[in-house]
Amino acid sequence: MNDFITVAIFDYPHEITVLKHLLEQQEIPYFFENETMMNIAPMYSQALGGIKLKVHQNDIEIVKEIMKKLDDDSNLKIV
Repeated sequence: MNDFITVAIFDYPHEITVLKHLLEQQEIPYFFENETMMNIAPMYSQALGGIKLKVHQNDIEIVKEIMKKLDDDSNLKIV
């Protein structure tokens, strides 16, 4: 996990649902730091620094492309 780098930060658990599915389809190893805590106590988002998407440094560009496509698609937006 030392080679994993934060590429995005989200405030609420619902924001990562579609992104998780897309990353799994591409078989990209990832994890969301603070995800469990946000599900338990969503009001702690600011105190914990949000939900951090961490990916391996070799996958950063692919993940950024996935997120850009997701953000550009008019039907699927990260809120």
